[in-house]
Amino acid sequence: MAMAKYIYEYKNWTAFTWQDKVINAVFGNVRLMQGKIIGQMNTLGFSAKEEATLTALTLDVVKSSEIEGEMLNYNQVRSSIARRLGINTAGLVPSSRHIEGIVEMMLDATQHYNMPLTEKRLFGWHAALFPTGYSGPYKIEVGQYRTGEMQVVSGAMGKEKVHYEAVKPELVKTEMDKFLDWFNNENSLDLVLKAAIAHFWFVIIHPFDDGNGRIGRALTDMLLSGAEGSGERYYSMSSQMLAERKRYYEVLQKVQHSSGDITEWLEWFLHCLKNAILATEHTVQKILRKVEFWKLHEHTPFNERQRLMLNKLFEGFEGKLQTSKWAKITKTSNDTALRDIKDLVEKGVLQQTVEGGRNVNYELVNFNLE
Repeated sequence: MAMAKYIYEYKNWTAFTWQDKVINAVFGNVRLMQGKIIGQMNTLGFSAKEEATLTALTLDVVKSSEIEGEMLNYNQVRSSIARRLGINTAGLVPSSRHIEGIVEMMLDATQHYNMPLTEKRLFGWHAALFPTGYSGPYKIEVGQYRTGEMQVVSGAMGKEKVHYEAVKPELVKTEMDKFLDWFNNENSLDLVLKAAIAHFWFVIIHPFDDGNGRIGRALTDMLLSGAEGSGERYYSMSSQMLAERKRYYEVLQKVQHSSGDITEWLEWFLHCLKNAILATEHTVQKILRKVEFWKLHEHTPFNERQRLMLNKLFEGFEGKLQTSKWAKITKTSNDTALRDIKDLVEKGVLQQTVEGGRNVNYELVNFNLE
């Protein structure tokens, strides 16, 4: 018999194996860090946790689409998530049907992580991702498994290189039934490892005409929510996958040819998760500062424009704060902007920056976190 080319051509291909000793250290590390970040968050109080969840979920949606080469509007995604989770946040903007669909899938996965994953639910996600029945200019099969061959190719016409040839269309349903059964009923595996395996397994089957990567990443988030026992998300796995995209594809490509040992994929996945959590620690510090600031100033009178601008400064303001920028963002005159700023300087919240120059720049006064 010819040697199997792809992992799914082996007889019991989903009886995956891995070498515990290779992944144990990073696995233990990740589990510890997850606990630590949840602990940190629980000291933060309700609004900060909401804020952190909103940021992580927004990044997840935006970056998961960016991996596929699609740029979504950050504020539209954020507003859509805030509305659906009932989070009160300033400056909500309307979002497109397309964004609503992607957000719907993500929230269903992370907020209802305990509900069984069924074919119907997956088809619903798929339909939500492609509300018009098109992916870009191409009409695709929506809300059903694909009926055509699936090849991942690159290169010019006639010189294409086949990177991957997915499971034959007539086998997709059988393979997916097996996958769903495992997803819902496998209870002995740690959920972090299960998240890694589910992602790999799903992408190998490639059950849909399009959107497999995004749905695969939603399944990852669903199981990670389960691993933490909470729909609150504090880090974004998709952001990290985007940052490590080249390696993500390299490892997938390599392990798809394995005869069942997926150690290399698990190792990459766990390191990626570790980096995602590390990246969040920085965000948490920023949120902490913002929360402490408002606690410190709960009785300080600010007008709406000042509140808006102060929040913007805590979220990481682009460039320098000047009167003209303040006027533009708050849609007021330069005079009003200057009055607003001077008032904050008097209240000890803003100060002029040291550098000279024609334009006066302002920054937040450093306050000590006790």
